Amino acid sequence: MLVSRLNLFWGLKWHAVPEHFSTQTNVDRVDILIGCVDSRAARKAIAQKVTGRRSDTSYWLDLGNHATGGQFVLGQPWNWRNKRSASRLRTVAELFPELVEPSSDNDGLPSCSAVEALQKQEPFVNPTLANHALALLARLFRHGSISYHGAFVNVAGSRVQPLAADPVVWRALQRRGRRRVI
Repeated sequence: MLVSRLNLFWGLKWHAVPEHFSTQTNVDRVDILIGCVDSRAARKAIAQKVTGRRSDTSYWLDLGNHATGGQFVLGQPWNWRNKRSASRLRTVAELFPELVEPSSDNDGLPSCSAVEALQKQEPFVNPTLANHALALLARLFRHGSISYHGAFVNVAGSRVQPLAADPVVWRALQRRGRRRVI
């Protein structure tokens, strides 16, 4: 549905490939990989597929949620297409390595796809995240640049905290992560 809307609006001829992602999934010739996963292990598998010399994925849009909100992060995986540079958008795996650490998957929280999660999750978390992420992509496509590349959304508190596309912010996040691990 997302690709159909983009095609209609901008006169494109893109093709969506909605499928269950696994380590065997071929992401060759994928311009934008949109991941909506419910485990750190799945997010790590995506990160490994889109990063490195063999990948040519331009963008990875990651969406994740919890009971009252979630985050979306658009990044340019470090690969042969997206060379190392100060302005390359960092991926969710680079900014928040804890989100790709499979040993943390057993945190006691229900999967976002489980019936139990639907009873514990605030209504409209998933569509709210999806609409914010779509708006981000629309700004990128329409204007060719963006000032932020993700956000943290809290529907219970009616808050959206953007993630600036700024190397200074990225370094601060990395320092925060190192302090937490130690």
